[in-house]
Amino acid sequence: MAAMPDAKSPLQPLSAHRAGPLSGRFATPGDKAVSHRALIAGALAVGRSRIEGLLVADDVLATANALRALGVAVDFDGTQCTVQGLGINGLLAPAAPLDFGNSGTGARLMLGLLAPFSFVSRLTGGPTLTRRPMQSLFDALAGMGMTVLESEAGHLPAAIEGPAIAVPIHYTMPEPSEQIKSALLLAGLAIPGTTTIIEPVPTPDHTERMLAAFGADIATSFDAAGAATIRLTGLPELRPRRVIVPGDPSSAAYAIVAALIVPGSDLVVENVLINSNRTGLIDTLLDMGGDIAFTNQREAGGEHVADLRVRSSRLRGVRVPAEHAGAMLDDIPALAIAAAYADGSTAIEGIAALREQECDRLAAMAAGLVANGVECLEGRDQLLVKGAGGVPGGGSVDTHHDHRIAMSFLVLGFASKAPVTIDDARPIAASFPDFVAAMTAAGANILAA
Repeated sequence: MAAMPDAKSPLQPLSAHRAGPLSGRFATPGDKAVSHRALIAGALAVGRSRIEGLLVADDVLATANALRALGVAVDFDGTQCTVQGLGINGLLAPAAPLDFGNSGTGARLMLGLLAPFSFVSRLTGGPTLTRRPMQSLFDALAGMGMTVLESEAGHLPAAIEGPAIAVPIHYTMPEPSEQIKSALLLAGLAIPGTTTIIEPVPTPDHTERMLAAFGADIATSFDAAGAATIRLTGLPELRPRRVIVPGDPSSAAYAIVAALIVPGSDLVVENVLINSNRTGLIDTLLDMGGDIAFTNQREAGGEHVADLRVRSSRLRGVRVPAEHAGAMLDDIPALAIAAAYADGSTAIEGIAALREQECDRLAAMAAGLVANGVECLEGRDQLLVKGAGGVPGGGSVDTHHDHRIAMSFLVLGFASKAPVTIDDARPIAASFPDFVAAMTAAGANILAA
């Protein structure tokens, strides 16, 4: 099992150099969102579940370690994992704070999972996680009876305690948040009665799919306006099962964009999750003129999966409205790289939430593009990238300890005239530890700086 890197270890600067055509087959790592949820569902089932294709990266390992601290046996064999579940009410009080590193997903899901339990739980994390706001989630879980005993202005570290008797809620999401919705659903599992969540704007349904696969009584309906109503009956007996984790489209994004911008490329990106709520980047790249073909479509782990054949393309600038950009926030850095190589301007709107992720991603993207000769304008909640069909390169990028910034700007260098350097490759381990090896195998040129 991989270990989390030591935050005190030396920086690992890398340079991406202009590459020849990318070709062959690119193995997409397991989906991070599905991996977190498979571990948690397995922990709440009664018996032994087997998870195949799990993403073995820092963020997912943090969730596995937290579950171990709650009494769950989690064992790894490469990307295969077994989880000995304790049942809905079988979790034990943690003896020490649960450290989620820089995993916002893991921390938010586990806050929901622990909210109904009457013992005290302490959660903490690394420097980028502790700057991310949690107050909206605290407020939502308070409706079920959870109390925040300690927190610094709505951030981690925090101590929480569940009520003597938790109550189900009928909750309308004030703004789209897949993680808050999922946290409420996980809390609802341990509460008698029906938890109801209304999403005026539906978000990815990985949690609903995973819980249903393990035997939860959960159903979603939609009204004429497209709003989703999710109803979950508490205290089910979840059944252990085998889960096959599909490939992560947000990790596949780097290979897809790289193949589009590197001349002569013809690359098959394998095993990509194509859940309709996760294909925003692919849809946008198609609108930009990207040559992306869906092949070998199938199902894995209850999700739709395909291999993508991606060939180099002449991209054109597009407008990405807020409703589309907001549904693919994790993929905006990769989209900005594609926009830099497009002909004409690409306007990406409604992305203020990027300022509250692992770093201020909006500012980091703009700074990195400018450093490499790409003209762009950064607004409060938008980014305008003025593509000119090519990128001068030659700049150095501060990753701000952010894995997506690091990988995106390495991709920028695969087709730029001069190399692009990032200050530190260590954050990549959060979601894609084998990124450099996988891209190099496809033909990319990445060197120590």
